[in-house]
Amino acid sequence: MTERGWQIGYTGGTFDRASERRLDDAFLAAEVAAGRFRVAPVWRDRNLVFSPPGGGPRAAFLSGEAARGLLQGGGETGSPGILLGVEGGELAFAVDVSTFDPEVAAFGAGDYADIRSLAGLLPAAEAALLATARGVCHWQRTHRFCGACGSPTASREAGHARLCLNEACGRIHYPRLDPAVIMLVESVGEDGVPRCLLAHNARFPNAVYSTLAGFVEIGETLEQAVRREVWEEVGLAVGEVVYRASQPWPFPSSIMLGFSAMAEAAVPTPDRVEVTDARWFSAADLAAAAEWGEEEAEIRLPRRDSIARFLVEAWRARFAAD
Repeated sequence: MTERGWQIGYTGGTFDRASERRLDDAFLAAEVAAGRFRVAPVWRDRNLVFSPPGGGPRAAFLSGEAARGLLQGGGETGSPGILLGVEGGELAFAVDVSTFDPEVAAFGAGDYADIRSLAGLLPAAEAALLATARGVCHWQRTHRFCGACGSPTASREAGHARLCLNEACGRIHYPRLDPAVIMLVESVGEDGVPRCLLAHNARFPNAVYSTLAGFVEIGETLEQAVRREVWEEVGLAVGEVVYRASQPWPFPSSIMLGFSAMAEAAVPTPDRVEVTDARWFSAADLAAAAEWGEEEAEIRLPRRDSIARFLVEAWRARFAAD
């Protein structure tokens, strides 16, 4: 998803999820036997990448006997692999190898890295595929017991479900997402200058300012969640709420729902628990802000892989064109 060329991280997936094939064991076995597959191993929420000579990082996939052995033997979850989808005529699987020694698990194909540290460097399609692999592997690893009766579960539907092995229960569990709203609060002051609100969260590194965000609660709409979170965190009343974009966020299992929200140009009152500071910024102010990693800067913007940064850049672009 882009706006004026800005790609939201992990949204560039080009693979077909092929959900209709998850129950087709014969098809999956035939494709693997024919060698039309590759495997993206995941080690403790890290993805396998390599750096080709003269180029940036790329996703590293296993194929051949090494990949076939992983699919047959399973990794951390005991699963015969998690079907991510089909791309370029090949099946793409993920396997959790967290119990392996990392050097052994890499099979000499590269090194394991947190893909968030490679934001903007990986090709968009590869970042989307690796993020999906990370998210589903994390779910498989952390849902090995039934939430209803506590019995062990086993992987089903090519890694996209887990079955409770207690026959008296027999529940099938599917991955769940935690919806979170993330919003850029806007206003126009008495001087007629448009401004947006950015805040410093207590968890952020020094000088990093970002949009407000929070999880949606049971029984409320997305718009209500936006208004509640803004009021709770900075004490501002929000009027119009407009949906902008969304972003998969498998760190570990969220979906970020992006909005713009209009408020009066009042002085924000941070809650001093989650938010320690909040300020209004003009487009000119943002032009002088630094990147996340520039530690000596006075004001730093959100990371480039985040929808927060997309919302900021989209807002800035609107007024830069005026």
